[in-house]
Amino acid sequence: MGETQGGHTETARRVTGRRALLIGGAAAAVGTAALARDELARLWWRLPGVEKPRVAGAVDFRGAQWVSASPANYRRADRPDDYGIDRVVVHVTQGSFRSAVKVFQDPAHGAAAHYIVREDGHITQMIRELDVAFHAGNREYNERSVGIEHEGFVEEASSFTDAMYASSARLTAAICRRYGIPVDRKHVIGHVEVPGTDHTDPGRYWDWDRYMALVRRAHRTGV
Repeated sequence: MGETQGGHTETARRVTGRRALLIGGAAAAVGTAALARDELARLWWRLPGVEKPRVAGAVDFRGAQWVSASPANYRRADRPDDYGIDRVVVHVTQGSFRSAVKVFQDPAHGAAAHYIVREDGHITQMIRELDVAFHAGNREYNERSVGIEHEGFVEEASSFTDAMYASSARLTAAICRRYGIPVDRKHVIGHVEVPGTDHTDPGRYWDWDRYMALVRRAHRTGV
């Protein structure tokens, strides 16, 4: 009788141990699956046959002109589903509008912004907002932001025209509305404020007070 009870006890221990192992393994698998699911969401474009529907020449800001950047200067993504967008980064081209377009189309350049605002206020979109543009020199900030270039030079105050400020402010306001980004200087920043950058744009002549007032007004009125 004692031997039989011991055998039952040992069998019960083995069953219990196996159950614990299975439960522990299942919990680990769930954790691993969650991590894998998160990574998969970020790498959807690498899966065979999976492609987010896109319309050739479509723009995210009404009135913008589409001119495609080289695919080497950005990464296809599914923002904000895979990477949340919570920043707008203001840049200055340090050159003409035409030269900026040219280098953003050059696969050897290795960088491009989503938009370029010309001195007359014209807006060109070169990368869809859902994609990650290589514009900030910081991977995390690239993934979380929309980059806007402005034609001109940081040391020339005349670069920043009334038309440019007004047009860029409407663009930034629209981006902030689209993704629920707060309209403040923590979330609308200059390239110089990106961690680890060696850039100084938009520079001392960029009028942040004026610009943010215009962005807030456009955000409030929707125009």
